[in-house]
Amino acid sequence: MLLYNVTLILEDTAAEEWLKWMNEIHIPEVMATGMFVSHRLLKVIDSPNEGVTYCAQYVVDNLENYNEYQEKYAPALQEGLNEKFKNRFVAYRSLMEFVG
Repeated sequence: MLLYNVTLILEDTAAEEWLKWMNEIHIPEVMATGMFVSHRLLKVIDSPNEGVTYCAQYVVDNLENYNEYQEKYAPALQEGLNEKFKNRFVAYRSLMEFVG
């Protein structure tokens, strides 16, 4: 099992709108791809960054499903984020493996 983590640092003025959009639109769209088995959304409490930091995490069974998501679905979904919140966030993405 793998964990796909997307850390976003948002401008304070965009945080509330982004959180609503994530819960109502983006996360349901990501999960509708069928590539992930679960998800969670976390707020970073002790972030050293200005703005508000969140982590959206998605659990995927295997590398094949992750790669399929990245090839077929991620570009359009990321473009939706970029269009709606242009110049109001920075995102960092990473893939992690469960080891314990």
